[in-house]
Amino acid sequence: MNRLPTCCAPLQHHWPLPQPVPGAVLVSCAFDPQRLAADDFQRAGIEQSTSLQRSVAKRQAEYLAGRVCARAALQHLDGRDHVPGTHEDRSPIWPGDIRGSITHGQGWAAAVVAPATACQGIGIDQESLLDDARAERLAAEILTPSELQRLDPAQIGLSVTLTFSLKESLFKALYPLTLKRFYFEHAELLEWSADGHARLRLLTDLSAEWRSGRELAGQYCVQDGHLLSLVSA
Repeated sequence: MNRLPTCCAPLQHHWPLPQPVPGAVLVSCAFDPQRLAADDFQRAGIEQSTSLQRSVAKRQAEYLAGRVCARAALQHLDGRDHVPGTHEDRSPIWPGDIRGSITHGQGWAAAVVAPATACQGIGIDQESLLDDARAERLAAEILTPSELQRLDPAQIGLSVTLTFSLKESLFKALYPLTLKRFYFEHAELLEWSADGHARLRLLTDLSAEWRSGRELAGQYCVQDGHLLSLVSA
């Protein structure tokens, strides 16, 4: 029987975001790389690749926590016991009838899954909130000229973090569908509100279906200095 790794806190089955995605399941957990035990992968019943064995404790712990969350989310969704593998580009390999996404960082990991019948793609991302000084330095690298014009100086830390995170979630939702990489300048955050809702627009053609001008809804929440965002297509 698979057991919780020593480095992971108990799993949370919850939906902290403002808008449920029909059919989707989200599982998260805190993790501590300093508590990673030598047998944690074996304990959890998760395969440790050669490259993971050579990586630092932080990378091992975040991978393990993310996969533990993903397996638990799939079990909750339809009862299957499955751990997503890893593509060469390090993205998760989900079953063909599942759409999913994993995020981890700063001692917290989460996975979201949904049936392919519920959405075409889904992406989730977690970021630590940038302080205003760092956000100001990074703004020109992350924001389009239009986004920079709309930037509220009073909320620069939140605005830049949110734009970064939503574009990461957008990439995770659409890359598996199009297999085409795109970057910060290829999408635009049109609007966002304090209640956690947002709207994005593609600025590049990714496929015959996902063309420049296509708009998607996003959502986010802020807890304990961390921002969680999600985009579903």
